[in-house]
Amino acid sequence: MSTAAPRPSVDNAVTALSYEEARDQLVDVVSRLEAGAATLEESLALWERGEALADRCQQWLDGARERLEAARGAGQADSGDADADEDDEVSL
Repeated sequence: MSTAAPRPSVDNAVTALSYEEARDQLVDVVSRLEAGAATLEESLALWERGEALADRCQQWLDGARERLEAARGAGQADSGDADADEDDEVSL
């Protein structure tokens, strides 16, 4: 975890990315870090960017999960009476 505030330029640029763009850039960052050729300063900058990209991916995934849960909830509310009828038939 970084104790310093995120750099605004990194944060703003990452916020505009789609899930796929953020994921692809994160894969690139991880590859570059694993290669070990970067200086300490470059590695720290890559790490910070990677953290921001991972956060952005998580935001997209959380949003998708919320949308799915809302859709399932709406679908269950619509079929609530049908489920009650099915339960009655099973218990007979």
